[in-house]
Amino acid sequence: MYSTLLGLHSGLRYIVILLLAIALLLALIGLFGKKPYSQINRKVNLFAMIFTHTQFLVGLILYFFSPVVNYANMGEAMKDTMTRYWTVEHSVMMLFATVLITIGHSRSKKAADGFNKHRSIALYYGLAVLVIVVAIYQSGRPILG
Repeated sequence: MYSTLLGLHSGLRYIVILLLAIALLLALIGLFGKKPYSQINRKVNLFAMIFTHTQFLVGLILYFFSPVVNYANMGEAMKDTMTRYWTVEHSVMMLFATVLITIGHSRSKKAADGFNKHRSIALYYGLAVLVIVVAIYQSGRPILG
């Protein structure tokens, strides 16, 4: 079960990164090009959020099956850099990124005009992408490899 979850979690990251990159690019084009907020923007942003939540849920399930996570003994987990990263740092950073994406999507839905919709997505999704890239980089695994 662990290897299946790990494979799913590793594969979903490509979809999440791709959707977030597309959403961010469309938001920046809309923001700086003064383009209206279209149904394509809405759908890409929504799917980016859905896949991020799915990825986080798979990661949360994986957390309890992982042999490198030591949530039962946090004192021991904090002493080892790798165990600390997988037990605390990775999950907290990904939770933060997921929250940023959810806030950005919610604010874009509530915004009255296209400029503010694009700005919400660009700001919150951009910060989330930054957090995700830092978290993956800290893991020592390649982002796209």
